[in-house]
Amino acid sequence: MTPDQLSLSAASLTTVVVIVVIALIAIAMALRFRTEVLRAGTGTEAMNAVAGAVQEGAAAYLRRQLRTLAVFAVIAFVLLLLLPTHGAAGAEGMLLRAARSVAFLVGAAFSGLIGYLGMWLAVRANVRVAAAAHETGRDPAMLLAVRTGACVGMATIGFGLLGAGAVVLLFRGNAALVLEGFGFGAAMVAMFMRVGGGIFTKAADVGADLVGKVEHNIPEDDPRNAATIADNVGDNVGDCAGMAADLFESYAVTLVAALILGRAAFGEAGMVFPLVVPAIGVVTALIGIYLTTPRAGQSALTTIRRSFLVSAIISAVLCTAAAFVHLPASFAALGVDGAGAAIDDPRIVAAGAVAIGIALGVLILYLTGYYTSTEDRPVRQVAATSRTGAATVVLSGFSLGLESAVFTALVIAAAVFGAFLLGGAGVTGLFAIALAGCGLLTTVGVIVAMDTFGPVTDNAQGIAEMSGDVDGEGAQVLTELDAVGNTTKAITKGIAIATAVLAATALFGSYTDSIHEVLGERYQDFLDQSVVFSPQTLVGVIIGAAVVFLFSGLAISAVGRAAGAVVYEVRRQFREIAGIMEGTAKPEYGKVVDIVTKDSLRELATPGLLAVAAPIAVGFGLGAPALAGYLAGAIAAGVLMAILLANSGGAWDNAKKIVEDGHHGGKGSPAHEATIIGDTIGDPFKDTAGPSINPLIKVMNLVAVLIAPAVVGMSALSGDADPLRYAIALVAVAAIAVAVTISIRRGVVLHTDDGDPPAGAAGEQPGTGAGADDARAPGETAPRPEARRAE
Repeated sequence: MTPDQLSLSAASLTTVVVIVVIALIAIAMALRFRTEVLRAGTGTEAMNAVAGAVQEGAAAYLRRQLRTLAVFAVIAFVLLLLLPTHGAAGAEGMLLRAARSVAFLVGAAFSGLIGYLGMWLAVRANVRVAAAAHETGRDPAMLLAVRTGACVGMATIGFGLLGAGAVVLLFRGNAALVLEGFGFGAAMVAMFMRVGGGIFTKAADVGADLVGKVEHNIPEDDPRNAATIADNVGDNVGDCAGMAADLFESYAVTLVAALILGRAAFGEAGMVFPLVVPAIGVVTALIGIYLTTPRAGQSALTTIRRSFLVSAIISAVLCTAAAFVHLPASFAALGVDGAGAAIDDPRIVAAGAVAIGIALGVLILYLTGYYTSTEDRPVRQVAATSRTGAATVVLSGFSLGLESAVFTALVIAAAVFGAFLLGGAGVTGLFAIALAGCGLLTTVGVIVAMDTFGPVTDNAQGIAEMSGDVDGEGAQVLTELDAVGNTTKAITKGIAIATAVLAATALFGSYTDSIHEVLGERYQDFLDQSVVFSPQTLVGVIIGAAVVFLFSGLAISAVGRAAGAVVYEVRRQFREIAGIMEGTAKPEYGKVVDIVTKDSLRELATPGLLAVAAPIAVGFGLGAPALAGYLAGAIAAGVLMAILLANSGGAWDNAKKIVEDGHHGGKGSPAHEATIIGDTIGDPFKDTAGPSINPLIKVMNLVAVLIAPAVVGMSALSGDADPLRYAIALVAVAAIAVAVTISIRRGVVLHTDDGDPPAGAAGEQPGTGAGADDARAPGETAPRPEARRAE
């Protein structure tokens, strides 16, 4: 069914108008939650001084990042104008290309706006959570953190639905083509914000931990550590802005895939029902948010899990009711021939697929929570291995990540295959997978609230410690909430990768659907060449998997380089600024913020270029079947890698929390040092490379969908091969080669201009400078505790 054959009835248009109104209500609720948060008390003068520095650093970084992204946006806008659209030609095709390019800018702007709003409120909520913990106790502090996330969650839903609904209203049957640009813009900005924010936050975190905790044995957020402000800034630009943009693009891209496939599978109803499902999510998200009310004697994690579960159950019931009201009882009534569904009832197919997606979210909630929570056996085992040193901590955490990746990937695969079986062969099965993704995202309001909870409570603890105004019960409350926040962040990362897989699989179907529209009767030739044992397809699978590994390596290496620069700067300040350790002199926090800002923005280009250029190189160089294999390899390797990195990093972080709570020797013990090493290794795993894979997968799939008509049109499959395709592939390969070479040659080991004095340098006491980590006796494998103390 081509776009010009499809129009929307008055009833369908009315439904879409109602959905747009619901989107506006979601945005209004976001503003209401924002007001609730800002009404809370801000604590002491010292707290506000720390919070002010964090606010200033976060805003400055994000402004510079968005200016950098504007350059990429302009380039992508022009390229989208040049790429042909499938199913339309002539003046109509030009109009659609222009609309797609404008939609790209709108999607990019919405994604950046969601990220900025998430960061803006988080840096103001953190001091309020710290004040609430100090003045009124755990429950009000937890409620404030949840309301902060609720604001961002409702904004995510509202802007996602508003963008998709507006495009459907304006372009009707051609909406899916235009929404390709919307989804691509959202995904590209999210990937850059994830990578850049992840490098910023973890470079500061790793540098602060290595010098502060390991070399000087001072607490995590001690104001004497020059990297603490940068660390707290990073929590917001990485976890708040980055994850908010990430989940927004998941929302947008899933809707794009569902509308593209829905048009082919369900006709007119397929253009509307995918919008009905997330509209229901607005209602269920509000229910879940208001149900997140702390109870006496109940852990914060249990409260959050309960609200998510109730929200998911209500979503499943309401979506099932909507399917039976909105859809007819047979595919014939939809006006679709040869649907190929396993069950000749679109109501059951749609309701079942949505229910599968919701069930997947619930399973990941408990599975990821089990592998990363301080309350469960796996993380406690990792903490116990700290008694035998850092090596066993690293080994146990990494093996936990490998194990959890297998089970989580199997659950996701079962959901994908279950939805496909329900839909049957062909496009209906792929549409069912897209609907499963829509079902999973009905709880996105609660998901974002869970994720934002983590960095807000982490920052609150940092502000409390740096100000010195919170101790006793208040400090313990913040420590508890911070540990819960680590688990909720890991859970949302698991859900985010699940949405990435569902959306990418559906986009994979959109890619083949685009090829089908271009080739027509010659489509069978593409299928014959795309079998997995075909050499070009197998080569594509290998390259797709390899790109995920290269992308992850580049991200982790970038953190290592930036963290090295932070280590040298913090050591320099301890060495040269007299009185820091005594508390009579103030560190130069701004210099560390400036270092990580410059380094993170400099490192943005290579991973982003790789994500866009690699599919172009494979598609034009090796052909459409190889690009299909490439996407399959990227999805398979991406899901395993992302879960491995997220869960192992989360386990190491919470194992450290267990030791810091007094187990296995407590703070300052050899066990604590061992868990710090594990935590610093896990930092770029869980907060940089792992979560960046989610938008990476979707960006590559969207690029494939966008270039599919050109790839096929210039290949032998069309019957008229164009040699220009090889020139395009060579340019893409050359761009990747240059960018990766420059990145690799930067190296991991840095050297400062003024050098880093060796251990025992004249005038330097053990444990007070660059040589602190080398102050050890013959035969020692770790610094002596007394060599690390400067007091």
